[in-house]
Amino acid sequence: MKMKKTRRSPGGLALLLCGMFALTSFFLFPASRAQAATPAFVRIIHASPFVATADVFVDGSPFLTSFAFGAIAGYSPVPPGSHKVQIALAGKGVSSAALTETLAIQPGGVYTVAAIGTKPTNLTLKVFVDSNLATNGMSKVRVYQLVPDGGWMDVMDNGKWMAGAAYQNATGYLTLSPGSAAFNLNSASMNRSLSLATTLQANIVTSIFAVGMFNGEPKAEIVTAQTAALPGLPQTGSDPAPILSSGGQLSTPWLLLALALVIVGGTLFTRRLFAH
Repeated sequence: MKMKKTRRSPGGLALLLCGMFALTSFFLFPASRAQAATPAFVRIIHASPFVATADVFVDGSPFLTSFAFGAIAGYSPVPPGSHKVQIALAGKGVSSAALTETLAIQPGGVYTVAAIGTKPTNLTLKVFVDSNLATNGMSKVRVYQLVPDGGWMDVMDNGKWMAGAAYQNATGYLTLSPGSAAFNLNSASMNRSLSLATTLQANIVTSIFAVGMFNGEPKAEIVTAQTAALPGLPQTGSDPAPILSSGGQLSTPWLLLALALVIVGGTLFTRRLFAH
């Protein structure tokens, strides 16, 4: 009796290999998938005394319009990577930008970007990395010193020294009990101070920005922004959760496709292998 020669199916083998590769790729590289799907969150504050109401462009497209001095935009989701940020006087268009910078942001990062400058010829962007993680039941406060002629400013709460920061810098996060607070930002070099009376709330991050000029216009003042936070989650007004979990779970459609490729390829390969 003559036996048929064993034949292997190139197509079946190819399908089998493709399916195995798909499964391997998904389970070996979960971090890169999650990072690619995780946006950053960015807010902008207009803190340059030498720029009037402005328009902000990101990668050539309008991002904020008629952005007045002292205004704070809420956090917005932005794809991670490098982005060109331009600021122009309101209505002048991106081609008349007075400031152009490229900023690199990381997946899942939370940032405050401040437009600052000590004079009209040295406008720039200062990037602060934020952490809107709350201690359960407590309130958090951070002070940003953006007054060009303010120098070092001490932060006092009801007469008690809490922290300090020089121009273009911010304090660390202060964890405080909810309730009434009376903050004073004292500039030793100018012998001037700014005051803020507020009520702190549990699980809320309060950002205090000192902006303007002690000697000049617009006058120095305090502007604030509050952000709800939960332990471990930077609640910024938009859902910052990655599309894929940090554990790298495979979405159902892709998992089924990969399994189908393995099963079909394996079946064809086995049938061809033992055909006689």
